[in-house]
Amino acid sequence: MLSLYSMLDKVIKNGRLTLTDAKGVTHSFGGTAPGPEAAIRFTKASTPLQIAINPELNAAEAFMDGELVMESGSIHDLMLLIFANKTRFDRSPNQIFWRSVSRKLRRFQQNNALTRARANVQAHYDIGEDIYKLFLDRDMQYSCAYFPDGSKTLEEAQTLKKRHLAAKLRLGNGQRLLDIGCGWGGLGLYLAHAADIEVVGVTLSERQLAVARRRAEILGVSDRVKFELIDYREVEGKFDRIVSVGMLEHVGAHFLQPYFLTVRDRLADNGVALIHSISGMSPPGITGPFLRKHIFPGGYAPSLSEAVAAIEHTGLWMLDCEIWRCHYGYTLRHWRERFLANREAAIAAMDERFCRMWEIYLSMCECAFLQGTSNVVQMQLGRERDAVPITRDYIGEEEARLAEREKEFLERVVASAHQALEGN
Repeated sequence: MLSLYSMLDKVIKNGRLTLTDAKGVTHSFGGTAPGPEAAIRFTKASTPLQIAINPELNAAEAFMDGELVMESGSIHDLMLLIFANKTRFDRSPNQIFWRSVSRKLRRFQQNNALTRARANVQAHYDIGEDIYKLFLDRDMQYSCAYFPDGSKTLEEAQTLKKRHLAAKLRLGNGQRLLDIGCGWGGLGLYLAHAADIEVVGVTLSERQLAVARRRAEILGVSDRVKFELIDYREVEGKFDRIVSVGMLEHVGAHFLQPYFLTVRDRLADNGVALIHSISGMSPPGITGPFLRKHIFPGGYAPSLSEAVAAIEHTGLWMLDCEIWRCHYGYTLRHWRERFLANREAAIAAMDERFCRMWEIYLSMCECAFLQGTSNVVQMQLGRERDAVPITRDYIGEEEARLAEREKEFLERVVASAHQALEGN
C-alpha cells in the first residue's frame, strides 16, 4: 500500500495540489497538465497515514474534524482536483483494496430489509427540515431538477421536472396513483392538482410524513391525497399509475428484483409506472465509504444494467427509458451554492462538523454528475406494450397542456410546503 505522498505523486497529473504538513513543510504534486488547483494543510502528524489507509473515507473525515484545512480555495476546489485525476485515484492500490473489500461486503452494507429500511431512511431524512429549507426550492423537492437549456432557476427547473413526470404518466381523471417515496409531498400534490386523481404516498420518514399530511390539509385535498408511514413492500391494492422518484437508490442491489416485482403486482393491467433514479454509465459498483457511512446508510445507485436485469424477470415492459446526464449536476450546484450562502444558519441548526460534512457531500455529488460517471434514468414501465403511445410526441403535447393548467394551482401547492413547515 502506497504512502499518501507516493500516491499523490503518482495520481495527480492534471492541476496542482500544494500540501503543508503538520511540521510546516510544503509538498507540491502535479502540474504536468493544466487543471484545478488547491492548497491544504494538515494539523496533525498522523493525518497522512490515516488518509493513506483509507483515502476516500479518512480524507473526508479529516476535513470534517479540522485535521485537513483548506489553505486557499474551498473544499469544492479540492474535489474538482480529485475528480480531474479520479481515474488514477481509482487505480491506486489503496483505493483498489478498499473497493474490493466493499464489494465483498456489499450485501451487508446495502441491507434494506424491512427491519433496517426505516432506520436507514430516517438517518438522513429525519435530521430536521431546517437544514433542507436552506438549500432546496420552495416546494422541497429533494431530487434532480430538469434543466432543458441549463438556464432555468432551481424553482423553474423543479416545476419542469414535475411537469415532465406528469406528462409521461398520462394522468386521467378518476385514476389511482401510488407515489413510492413521497418525500415532503410536493410531487403527489402536484399530480393530484394536474388531474382529478386519488394519490397514496408512502414514506419511512416520520418528519416528511407530518409535513406531507399537513400540506394536504392546507390545500383541502386530504380526502383524495393520503400519505402513509409504510414500506413499499407492505402496500396493498392496485394502482393505475405508480411514480417513484429518488427511491430506487434506497432499495439496495439485492432487493432490486423484489422492488420491481412489487411495482408489477401493484400496477393495474393497463397501468403505467415511472421510476426516476440515480444511475451511471459505468458497470455495477459500490457506494463510496463516505456516502455510505455519513450520508446514505444502505444507499446504492444501481447501474442501468442491474435495473434492467431485475425488470426482465418481472414480465413488465420497458415502455421508454430517458437518460438525464448533467441535470443533477446543475441541481446540486444550486443546492451547494444555496447551502454555502446560508452556512451560518446551518451551523446554528446543527454544528460546524455537520456543515463540513454536508459541503463534502454536495460537492462530491455535483462533481460525480458533471465530471464523473453518474447520471439519472427515467424508466417507464407497463404490464402491456401499448400502455402509452409508441412515439414520444404525446409528452410535449401534454407538457404544454399542463403548463396552462398549472396557472390555476402551482403557487398554492408550492406555498403549502413552508406553510406546513412553519406549523411543525
